[in-house]
Amino acid sequence: MTGPTIRTMRLGRSLLSLGLALYAVVILRAEDSWSLLDNVNLPIHETGHLVFGMFGEQITALGGTLFQLIVPLTFASRFAMQRDWHSTSVLIWWAGQNCVNVGRYMADAVVQELPLVGGGEHDWSFLLGEWNLLAYSEKLGHHTAVVGGAIMLAACAWGVVAATGRAANDPV
Repeated sequence: MTGPTIRTMRLGRSLLSLGLALYAVVILRAEDSWSLLDNVNLPIHETGHLVFGMFGEQITALGGTLFQLIVPLTFASRFAMQRDWHSTSVLIWWAGQNCVNVGRYMADAVVQELPLVGGGEHDWSFLLGEWNLLAYSEKLGHHTAVVGGAIMLAACAWGVVAATGRAANDPV
């Protein structure tokens, strides 16, 4: 690639990472918000119940959450194998965003105010009840969301470093 093309790509990637950082702040500040990405996350979550449906009731309930994390991490691992660290950081950001959503879902286990697809049973109310942890749902959910937020922001910082070509083995 020529100099201006590489510079333009690095600028675009840096701007994407900074945009994701701003989006992360919006998501973290608005606890009751529905983000555009949730329109992708919800079908992935529901598919996870089907994928893990043959492994028993608890794993089926957990399957939605597992798949929300497995899908972006699978793509992230593919980009990592190609040493495309910026793209990897974007997919890690997505996994962090899913952790934030999972945390909110966990915290809702007692009050069950979040709308569920087709009614049905609240995954985390069932799971935490089975594990005798329902009384801790709010704390567990909060900590999961905080970890998700930290992952999102760290991925953005990594993305800026990768975009500028300072990451080891960065192809750009």
